[in-house]
Amino acid sequence: MEVEIEANWKNILKDEFEKPYFESLIGFVKSEYKNHDCYPKGSDIFNAFEFCPFDETKVVILGQDPYHGPGQAHGLSFSVPKGISIPPSLSNIYKELKDDLDVQPYSHGNLEAWARQGVLLLNATLTVRAHEAGSHQNKGWEIFTDEVIKKLSQGKENVIFLLWGGFAKKKSKLIDSSKHHILTSGHPSPLSANRGYWFGNKHFSKVNKLLQEQGDIPIQW
Repeated sequence: MEVEIEANWKNILKDEFEKPYFESLIGFVKSEYKNHDCYPKGSDIFNAFEFCPFDETKVVILGQDPYHGPGQAHGLSFSVPKGISIPPSLSNIYKELKDDLDVQPYSHGNLEAWARQGVLLLNATLTVRAHEAGSHQNKGWEIFTDEVIKKLSQGKENVIFLLWGGFAKKKSKLIDSSKHHILTSGHPSPLSANRGYWFGNKHFSKVNKLLQEQGDIPIQW
């Protein structure tokens, strides 16, 4: 089946698009978008890949589900378009960024600039029904995005994986830790952050230190 995805990634993942689970997944997604309000809009579903090709990926930030409120999701984990209120988890990400690197975060919630510097902002599930968190889980997206993580692990070296929260941490088994970096912490959601599991992880400075040590350009967070 023909999937509109960035050419670099399309070549890497072409075998996945022919598998029965993916055919079934696309059928489900098409039906959902036809019969319900779903997010993100169809042209934004693969934005994480569009803005951050395989060859340019240096960092992976793994989310679980797209935002399910109107106008929020646009295909990048934790990110929202300009003009949309900054969600609580992203607000906590910005607070940690300010504490860690003393940089003033964006006044908006659009993280596209991170993606264009080699940060793959990947959700495990790429679509959701409006106002129904987790409604498109266990339909095949996780099989696909697990394969994305495996391809990165197998085909690259020195990628820095940021695994925030219990769900993301489980993905560490897909990553070859002998040739990649894995940084873990609690999730930036208020529930986790306010219990002391998020703030102070200093992941942003740690990422840039690792990138510099291996001769890469640090991220302008």
